[in-house]
Amino acid sequence: MARFHFVPQTQTEYTHRMTFTGAIGAACLYPLRAIIRLCVALRIHPNTLTLIGVLVNVLAAFALGTQHFRWAFVIILVANIFDFIDGKVAHELQLQSQFGAFWDSTLDRFSDLALPTGLIYLYSKLGRTDYVMVAALALIFSIMTSYARARAESLVEKCKVGFMERPERIVLFIIGAGTNRMAAVLWVIFILSFIAVWNRNYYTYLVLNKKPMPTRQGVRGFFNRAFFWTDERATIPYDLWVIAILSFIWLTPPDWIGDPTASGPGLIGLIASAL
Repeated sequence: MARFHFVPQTQTEYTHRMTFTGAIGAACLYPLRAIIRLCVALRIHPNTLTLIGVLVNVLAAFALGTQHFRWAFVIILVANIFDFIDGKVAHELQLQSQFGAFWDSTLDRFSDLALPTGLIYLYSKLGRTDYVMVAALALIFSIMTSYARARAESLVEKCKVGFMERPERIVLFIIGAGTNRMAAVLWVIFILSFIAVWNRNYYTYLVLNKKPMPTRQGVRGFFNRAFFWTDERATIPYDLWVIAILSFIWLTPPDWIGDPTASGPGLIGLIASAL
């Protein structure tokens, strides 16, 4: 079954790639292992776990749509525990199957659709058509990111390029809900998902036409590496992107981007006023 991984799968990988994000992933893995063992002991079918996960995500969408962001934060965390463990439980119980992978992938798309839909409802209720459009674009390009990879891999062996994949989107929704910075999160998801779709189209074009990949040397290579994303998670380049994204989300004053649910000067504004 295709799975949502917070982190690399093996302890060996952690040993060699203990970065900022890798360390967080390693810490998260310990309680998840206990939950996996409990589900295996109870012999809960992994397809049931997948279904529970998507139903909980729908509840999270309702919380977002009613502007209960703190509840949404908790519910999304719970939903994605199920999303993470179902593949692990399937492996432990030796219940992997082609249908299980199909079931998981299909229900993942429901989860991807549910959370932005909750925000679209919220912003429409608040009369913010601008952020209805931002949320809709984030939804469209999130789905297109997954579709572009699936379609590309029917033509090429692998198309795992582009930074903004499903794990990053889910973590950003958790951060946005927990800190009431959902508007900034939507801008990040929209822009980086758009770039990811372009990455996957361009990569597939290069492979099918047997053309060289963009250079990674010099100044041009720096920008290619940043915006034609081919690095793995839990690497230094990945950590740098994460830091840049979190800085934008937490430092940008909500008033600057017309956040419909948060306001104030933000950290940048507070620093500027202090100076």
